[in-house]
Amino acid sequence: MKPKTITAAMLFGCLCAGAVYAAGEVEKREGMMKQIGGAMGSLAAISKGQKPFDAEAVKTAVTTISTNAKAFPDQFPAGSEAGSAAAPAIWENFEDFKAKSAKLGEDADAILASLPVDQAGVATAMQKLGADCGTCHQTYRLKK
Repeated sequence: MKPKTITAAMLFGCLCAGAVYAAGEVEKREGMMKQIGGAMGSLAAISKGQKPFDAEAVKTAVTTISTNAKAFPDQFPAGSEAGSAAAPAIWENFEDFKAKSAKLGEDADAILASLPVDQAGVATAMQKLGADCGTCHQTYRLKK
């Protein structure tokens, strides 16, 4: 083969590998966000009385939120911007994005340390966690 052909093939291969890597990162973080959404949905159902209070379900949901919030910033490496609902502002102001994610994790940990004991407590926890989610989504999620 000619050197130009080999070089072009290698470049193409690198571009394809980068696209696959970025797509994997997007899928992983979207999966984590869906887990958080599912956990919030479980808490919402309890707080609205649609499901009975279940301390173990509350603990599981808040633990999911805590775990994912702490790991979430690591799912946004440079080059993974395309093909997701993540706003470019994440990479432009990454320290603030990390701080917002950390606050969600810290608030979830505080709720775990003093686990709600009834529906009203879950509603209060939902307000705190929902505010954290909303603050981040306002700035760092593309509008649909």
